[in-house]
Amino acid sequence: MGPLNPPLLESEDIAWFRDDESLPASTRGAAAALARRLGFDESRCAEVALAVSEAASNLRKHAVDGALLLRVVRTEHDAGLEFVTTDEGPGMSDVDKCLVDGSSSAGTLGIGLGAIVRLADTFDVHSLPGKGTSMSARFWTKDAARRAAALGEPVVAGLTRPITGESVCGDAWAARAVGGREREPEPTAARRVTGRASSDEPLGWAALTGFRPEPERARPERAARGRTSGAEGPALLLMFCDGLGHGPLAHRAAQTAVTAFRDSRAEDPEGVLTDLHKALRGSRGGAVAVVRVEPEKKCLYFCGVGNVSTFVVDSDTDVRRSLLSSPGIVGHQLPTLRAVRQELPRHGGVVMHSDGLTERWQPAAMPGFLEHTPLVAAAQLLREAGIRRDDAGVAVLKGSW
Repeated sequence: MGPLNPPLLESEDIAWFRDDESLPASTRGAAAALARRLGFDESRCAEVALAVSEAASNLRKHAVDGALLLRVVRTEHDAGLEFVTTDEGPGMSDVDKCLVDGSSSAGTLGIGLGAIVRLADTFDVHSLPGKGTSMSARFWTKDAARRAAALGEPVVAGLTRPITGESVCGDAWAARAVGGREREPEPTAARRVTGRASSDEPLGWAALTGFRPEPERARPERAARGRTSGAEGPALLLMFCDGLGHGPLAHRAAQTAVTAFRDSRAEDPEGVLTDLHKALRGSRGGAVAVVRVEPEKKCLYFCGVGNVSTFVVDSDTDVRRSLLSSPGIVGHQLPTLRAVRQELPRHGGVVMHSDGLTERWQPAAMPGFLEHTPLVAAAQLLREAGIRRDDAGVAVLKGSW
């Protein structure tokens, strides 16, 4: 069997909607318009609009300080629509019961969450009683849903939210697969995410083991860059950029970093940062961190410049380890780059975020968050630690190593 594409989704955060009386109507119309723009037929557009309206209505009826994000997700061949909701409570004491039709705490028919589960291609929710809930649902066309199911759930996801008063965000992230010899991939069953995802499930890492490397002649020379990570085996590069300041110029710098990251042929964090430094010259520049995760070796290599916060989190022990960046501004002042190696806990993850999230969060305050999809885990982190006076962005990469 030939190599599989790794389960990565590109995403574009379109708009955040804050909780007010117009939330159900405004999000319903925006979701239908976005679905039509993506080529959904009228029947699927109506289903998407209904699901988004139900989610918004639940925020209005049950939640405190709720918010809903509409976004576009893309594979190599298809585009889909996704929404994310967050709130500050009161949370659900029994998530499974709330997903069953007829369950309601507001005297209604209680079909909201059940309808979303039925209509969505993937759904996940994590609720902390007394603290808040994060939820996501993803929608494809019928043909695209089959192709997406074959890929599996993405191993990395992130969210960005602009500072209050701005329409664009100066934070951005991107991921790409590198390395790995062609081999028979491990079987991976298509699944529909509903509620908790097992921490023993690799969430698509099996597909990475079948990723084909670049031809030998196309590989860049790495000896001069002091490559520290192994040359064989599948790996994933994750980059996070916090453009200096906020607003359109910070957004432009962050998007320049994303483009340069995708165009870079480097496969090590130091090489990627060197390429991004060149690309960001003449811009505002920014803080950038890069990790290379090698699941077969159960380790990662990290290099960062500026104030992007990066943590390795062990979900079994609720211990997090901080990976420290060097002072500097990519695009302006690049220090001597040295990658550090860090072991990966068996049921762990990597969290990267800007200073739009406080570093005071602790895994123990969000029990089970890494047992969910990377997107819902990122949403819980944004809910728990996000602040309003700056752009906020967070990316989560997780798997069973």
